[in-house]
Amino acid sequence: MSEMRQLTYAGPGELAWREVPAPTLTSDDAAIVRPLAVATCDLDALIIAGQSPFPAPFALGHECVAEVTEVGDRVTSVRPGQRVSVPFQISCGECASCKRGRTGSCQTVTPMATYGFGPAVEQWGGFLSDSVLVPYADHMLLAMPDDLSSTALASASDNISDAWRTVAPALEEDPGAPVLVVGGAGPGSIGLYAVAIALALGSQRVVYADSDERRLALAESLGAEAVREPWPRRLGPFAITVDACASKRGIELALLSCDNDATCTSAAIYFGEPPSLPLLQMYTRIVTFKTGRIHARSIMPHVLELAARGELRPERIITRTVGWSDGPAALVELDWTKLVIARE
Repeated sequence: MSEMRQLTYAGPGELAWREVPAPTLTSDDAAIVRPLAVATCDLDALIIAGQSPFPAPFALGHECVAEVTEVGDRVTSVRPGQRVSVPFQISCGECASCKRGRTGSCQTVTPMATYGFGPAVEQWGGFLSDSVLVPYADHMLLAMPDDLSSTALASASDNISDAWRTVAPALEEDPGAPVLVVGGAGPGSIGLYAVAIALALGSQRVVYADSDERRLALAESLGAEAVREPWPRRLGPFAITVDACASKRGIELALLSCDNDATCTSAAIYFGEPPSLPLLQMYTRIVTFKTGRIHARSIMPHVLELAARGELRPERIITRTVGWSDGPAALVELDWTKLVIARE
């Protein structure tokens, strides 16, 4: 069996290239892909700093654009040499959950089966590898339009799609509605993507609250109004709010700033003791609160379409791009909002 290199999280601040068996086709429905551009997820910073619940060692990387290198006999939607966007979650496309668009809860695979972290990472590996197995190629892989950059869209696998679900469905129901994004979770890219997508989809006013001056300046450059600390107890009212902060004060601000019948979506992960919620105010204002993992594969086509139309420019969120060999050093520096490690 041939071997390949795979970047492994070995402990807080410790990353190492390791030789592991290269994947092979496991069925006629599978494909092998070679990652071309791998982006950091906001969760990656917590993992590398040792602040996640996932014990070392495990393979890293769960956002990427890749090149197809080999396909099974039944694969018809992609071909070798083609660039594809690869969802971070494994899903079959055929079970009852997948057919309802709930690809993050696929009933065919192990619960929370993902690349780059989680309980099934030993089986699936990570995208910071020479090659990766995609078991359900026709369902999972999305062809990249020729004029879209691999680097710009590497995060379509997760963070851009995560941001899309925080604002797009609510803006479809209430076109032009004002949006408040409270950012700051980890490196903070999801909140910034939410700003960019809300503006691309026609929100007439987008406000971004954060404590980090670099992210605030970037949000302003995208067209948002920036709110610096100290924050008031309430902003708004807003028809749509987003918690991308992962702090007690941040989620409180997002919820208390809701208008009557507003929607607040939390894209933040709260490890440990959860924050208390202002349930009485939410109840009296008839606020809808949403949280949970995304169904990435179902959302990714919307993100790619928005970028293909030129309405979303995700490259504006990228703060650093490095070559493949420089990836480990750049990752442990943790000085990025969005880092992309690229072969091309």
